[in-house]
Amino acid sequence: MLSIGVPLSLSGRYARFGGQAARGLDAWRSLTDGVELVVEDDKSDPEMVERVLRDLAGRCDLLLGPYSAGLARRAGRVAVEQGLLLWNHGGSGGPAFPGHMVPVLTPASRYAEPFVRHLVRGGDSRPLWIVQGTGRFAREVALGAERRARIAGLPVTRQRPRDPSWHLFTAGSFDEDVTTVTHTEVPGAVCAVAAGVRAFGESVPDPRGVYGVGQWFPGSGAEAAIGCSEADFIAAYGGPPDYPAVQAAAAAILAVHCAELAGGTAPEDLWRAAAELRTTTLYGAFALDPGTGVQTGHRTVLTRWEPGGPVSYE
Repeated sequence: MLSIGVPLSLSGRYARFGGQAARGLDAWRSLTDGVELVVEDDKSDPEMVERVLRDLAGRCDLLLGPYSAGLARRAGRVAVEQGLLLWNHGGSGGPAFPGHMVPVLTPASRYAEPFVRHLVRGGDSRPLWIVQGTGRFAREVALGAERRARIAGLPVTRQRPRDPSWHLFTAGSFDEDVTTVTHTEVPGAVCAVAAGVRAFGESVPDPRGVYGVGQWFPGSGAEAAIGCSEADFIAAYGGPPDYPAVQAAAAAILAVHCAELAGGTAPEDLWRAAAELRTTTLYGAFALDPGTGVQTGHRTVLTRWEPGGPVSYE
């Protein structure tokens, strides 16, 4: 029986989404034979992530990383130092750590792609105001949004526009995005990273009309070539999950599949199997650039909040 060790934020600042990842892994485990799941609370603390990860490495066959870009970076450095391989489901920003970390997420620099594409398809050339929150993840998302918009020919500003009409894209922590959306009157379209999860609807006075970008939404992925189906996962989860739950399950599916392909769990063999793999899970496409270790197959999705909740908008 394979054992999978996972440090997750079951308490602390990242507990909202670390808890979702843990619940997603429990749902996947209920649908999967021959696997033991070991989840330890990292308390949203980088020092604790390191301690927990070192402990799990000594008693588990496969290792998933923590939730949050900052904690994932810390875990990646531990993986390099210890010669480990982690399946990264919770940190889309920062170094890729090729050979030591297998990312399932669309990189932070490509988060804004579907919203920019939506504006371009509509022929809308009003200025796009990009509001950047704190931290490396926010910086990478904002820089990627600016780059994509300029390539598409959209005017971009980092200061509140003087134009009478403009759009807003906000990239920050969940709380930062909620604050920006709540306290900013926008004459055009509003898109927030935080709006890609269902908790957003409970955190702002009126979410209707706000676009969200996220790593997954029900129905956004192709049919799963490996692992459980989307329908079976949602049933086991007990209802529609947010993407942190699904990306964690996808990481576990890919880890187990690559162990089967490699015929073992040696880090170098797992990396080789992952680098050569082109497949789909309930989460969507998977493909790596074997040189850089960057995820190239998966894409973010665009949603829009309607009176009944978020809906897919692509």
